[in-house]
Amino acid sequence: MTSNAASPLIERAGIPPHRHTPARRVSVFLSQHARARLGLLLSAPLLWLGLVYIVALAALLVTAFWSVDSFTGEVSTTWTLDNFVTVFTGAVYQAVTLRTVGIALLVTIVDIVIALPIAFFMAKVASPRLRRILVIAVLMPLWASYLVKAYAWRSVLSEGGLLEWLLSPFGGQTPGYGIPAIVITLSYLWLPYVILPIYAGLERVPDSLLEASSDLGAKTGRTLVSIVLPMLWPAIIAGSIFSFSLSLGDYITVNIVGGANQLLGNLVFTNVGAANNLPLAAAIATIPIAIMVVYLTAARRSGALESL
Repeated sequence: MTSNAASPLIERAGIPPHRHTPARRVSVFLSQHARARLGLLLSAPLLWLGLVYIVALAALLVTAFWSVDSFTGEVSTTWTLDNFVTVFTGAVYQAVTLRTVGIALLVTIVDIVIALPIAFFMAKVASPRLRRILVIAVLMPLWASYLVKAYAWRSVLSEGGLLEWLLSPFGGQTPGYGIPAIVITLSYLWLPYVILPIYAGLERVPDSLLEASSDLGAKTGRTLVSIVLPMLWPAIIAGSIFSFSLSLGDYITVNIVGGANQLLGNLVFTNVGAANNLPLAAAIATIPIAIMVVYLTAARRSGALESL
């Protein structure tokens, strides 16, 4: 009755009636299905990610099975396992792999140790205004160029630089260029990526749990170990993934402050550029990929990723 009575009024007002066009049907369908809207929204970036990253990664893995003619320097598409045999049996590549994994683990541990008290102060101690200021302070280094920060640390760690000037009254000296400089620089570069997930995880820890632990007589250390850390473990795993993976593939910092040391990223860069051996570079690149697959699998089996 109401719709029939309203139809003449709509016609007299000059409002066209609704037509069941394909566009309207799609609009009605999307308004009633939230998952379909989300899938349509994510389809374009996921398609772009698949084309740019996954297809490029697959092409890289295929290239690892090719070879380079030693006389002409041209790439041969004949399939061979020689590159993998060279990488996995060569003493140089084994030493560089161990050095790379060791530095990545050390950088991750250093960042977690530094990030935990900073994130805890931001989430549980600082006032709301100070918390916003600290978040901006953590994000601010990300606005600066990667190269600017790396070269700044080069000048700080150099002989006669700022660090040596600060330590000279106490009889200390700068570590110079080498593995300590790599660890210091990479720890600084990736620290914000570790602080932010841990800070977000600490914000989800209810203050009532900390107050209840204190009321029951637990000291600060016991509260952190028994209550905070188990709930914070997924956030720590998330931050470690950032620092470990970024350190594992870095090669620019090593060239700037690493001295004569080389990591896997440097070997890939050298074989792509100066040595002009793309198949060998692709074979070397499979090592950090395999390491990250193992690392992510272990993190997933621990249940940390499901709790994020």
